[in-house]
Amino acid sequence: MIVHPELRRAARHARRPLLAATLLQGAVTLSWLAQAGLLAQALAAIARGATGSLPVLLAAVLAVVAVRAGLGCAQRRTAARAGAQVRVRLRDELLAHLGRLGPAQLTTARTGAVRTTVVDGVEGVDAYVSRYLPQLIVTLAVPPLLLAAVAAIEPRALLGLVPALLLALAGPRAWDRLLARRGREHWDSYEGLGADYLEALQGMPALRAAGAVGRTRRRLEERSAQLHRATVAKLRVSLAGTGITDLAVQGGTAAGALLACWSSATGATSAAGTYLVLLLAGECFRPVRDLAREWHAGYLGVSAADGLAALRTAEPAVPDTGREPADWQQAPRLAFQDVEFTYPGAGEPTLRGVTFTAEAGRTTAIVGPSGAGKSTLLGLLLRHHDPQRGRITVDGRDTAAYDLGSLRRGIAVVSQETYLFHASVAQNLRLARAGATDEELERAARTAGIHDEITALPDGYATVLGERGATLSGGQRQRLALARALLADAPVLVLDEATSAVDERREADIVRELTAAARGRTVLVVAHRLAAVRHADRIVVLDGGRVDAVGDHRALVAAGGLYARLAEAGRTHEEGLAA
Repeated sequence: MIVHPELRRAARHARRPLLAATLLQGAVTLSWLAQAGLLAQALAAIARGATGSLPVLLAAVLAVVAVRAGLGCAQRRTAARAGAQVRVRLRDELLAHLGRLGPAQLTTARTGAVRTTVVDGVEGVDAYVSRYLPQLIVTLAVPPLLLAAVAAIEPRALLGLVPALLLALAGPRAWDRLLARRGREHWDSYEGLGADYLEALQGMPALRAAGAVGRTRRRLEERSAQLHRATVAKLRVSLAGTGITDLAVQGGTAAGALLACWSSATGATSAAGTYLVLLLAGECFRPVRDLAREWHAGYLGVSAADGLAALRTAEPAVPDTGREPADWQQAPRLAFQDVEFTYPGAGEPTLRGVTFTAEAGRTTAIVGPSGAGKSTLLGLLLRHHDPQRGRITVDGRDTAAYDLGSLRRGIAVVSQETYLFHASVAQNLRLARAGATDEELERAARTAGIHDEITALPDGYATVLGERGATLSGGQRQRLALARALLADAPVLVLDEATSAVDERREADIVRELTAAARGRTVLVVAHRLAAVRHADRIVVLDGGRVDAVGDHRALVAAGGLYARLAEAGRTHEEGLAA
């Protein structure tokens, strides 16, 4: 009977409709009692041979049945409204919290597992809160009243009813600890299978290319069998508790009936009293039977409660303690001062004493070999993590002083991994600015070099893209993401390998056009191919997490060192392509 704290908390999202649903459920139960009383009088009248009152009594029974049908319909509607309110509020809360957790959470948790918790787990909570909790309150409140009524008519009937009720309510509690463990095992298997299926669907092209579809199917079959075993193990325990409840209900009803008949045979009760005790004995256990049914309906919510609590209470990688709004009126100056950072669990620092400045309104490029720490720097700027030493400032103020939401809104990011939604081209672009006009969409698309290809689509800007932009090429997806970032009109523009899927010759042109269009903004460009950054105002060369050199393209090439070697390697590669 103990309600999980997370489920109690969820119920608070719909206090009023849940209270109304509980009161209506109580009224439905009272209608059964009224029917029992009327039927007892009718049976007593038949036993006495006084049938004159039968039409009135039977009409009253029919009226009670009709009222109960109306009350039941209203109760179900109210419970459904309460459940919907709980679902919406709980999902909104979880999604908002996921937004606060940021990418750091999704790099350690499987997307499919999170989806299962937010979708299926919340659905289970709906059934538990809207159906089980009202019935639980009715079950705890009504049987004591019925026992008091039975005691007033024939106290000896309590000898059969009270022990049976206690066994029906308390007996299954002996299995609670084992049932909770089985429930966690079931949910873990369910969550894992959901994650595996989503991963397999998303990675189907790679699985086909690697010839691994058969192996993946067998692995999913094994996971499905594991879920089946966990489900059966949970059902065994649950059915054992249900068996105890059914035994107590049937035994208690029979014992109450026998005691009522014995009382009638000895003349201790009237005919009406005997019939009433017989009917009330059955009604004492109706709420218990209904409770067992609603328990099974809402058990998925019990299984998911721990997962929901873990997701809701997960701590962000960085605290959002800043109060300063990032409402920069002009392009800000970015400064990295002696920044050092080590990823959790990593043995070596990714960044070591990185110091450089990105001047306001200028383009600063960050280059270096893979693993040099380029993308990590950008993650620290966006406060996906905080450096362990040093500081990052925007216009002289530490990034931690800014409100986290406004800081990230002030920095438009286009990364190598672009994400487009199953929506029209225009809707995908307007994610950056909902009120953007068609002319503004076209201007941003032209600057990103994607306008002509959009107009060539069947419905132009109204063309619905496939999930994750699957109907576009990699280069088209990146240029569409570039257009979206330009539309955001943020004072800081970050391009993290944003043109890696574009042809090398086209890449240099796009970056030049972007930096020209972004004039008046502070632009950070991260790239492997130096053709994309040679026109930057300043180039920062990273190597092994340290700043190797800072300067413009000509100065760095003249100075030799790592940048000159990278430039020579790029030139050799271009000549090979030309040949």
